[in-house]
Amino acid sequence: MVKQSIFGRITQLAKANINAILDQAEDPQKMLDQMVRDYSNNIAEAESAVAQTIGNLRMLQDDYNEDIQNAQNWGNKALAASRKADEFRAAGNTADAEKFDNLAKVALQRQIASENEAKGAQPTIASQEEIVERLKTGLNQMKGKLDQLTSKRNELIARARNASAQTQMHDAMKSIDVMDSTSEVGRFEEKIRREEARVRGANELASSSLDAQFESLEDLGEQTEVEARLAALKSSGTTQSAIED
Repeated sequence: MVKQSIFGRITQLAKANINAILDQAEDPQKMLDQMVRDYSNNIAEAESAVAQTIGNLRMLQDDYNEDIQNAQNWGNKALAASRKADEFRAAGNTADAEKFDNLAKVALQRQIASENEAKGAQPTIASQEEIVERLKTGLNQMKGKLDQLTSKRNELIARARNASAQTQMHDAMKSIDVMDSTSEVGRFEEKIRREEARVRGANELASSSLDAQFESLEDLGEQTEVEARLAALKSSGTTQSAIED
């Protein structure tokens, strides 16, 4: 039952669809971290169980080989005892001949018992060999899945770090954007523009005032000349041009 349970768990983990599991996860990276830990723990446990199963198989195989060797040894002993019995019988020693024939029979019985034990162990050994191969295959598949999980986790971590770096760069660029009217630079620039406009207005105002003053002076000078000519006209009875002089 323990072997079957381990085999079932290995098969289930090896067939797990990683992408489908990640699609259902709220936090894929966290899920991957947990899956890597679970797979690592299960692989360690499975390796121990597979090693034990292989050890049990090797013990059965050793016992089988020992039974085969014992059967061969008892066969050799039976043959040797039978030949010895034949020698005593040829020499007319019937008692010893019977004795060695009986020994040959005992050896043959033990040979048969060893052969039966070896034959009885064959189905168990074949079954254990099949289980071991399936466990090895499942274990290798689990290790392949673990490599896939680890690679996927590392990929996600790298992508997350890259996304974080891009976000930080975007935020940094926004904070120094001189065209942002809400930034300190934007407000300072607006203040300077208002000051420049005020100075231009003041200059225009000052220029306009000076022009008015000069126009007033010109009007006054022209009026003074008119008055002077009028006085000259009255005194001399003739008009004088300013360009005659």
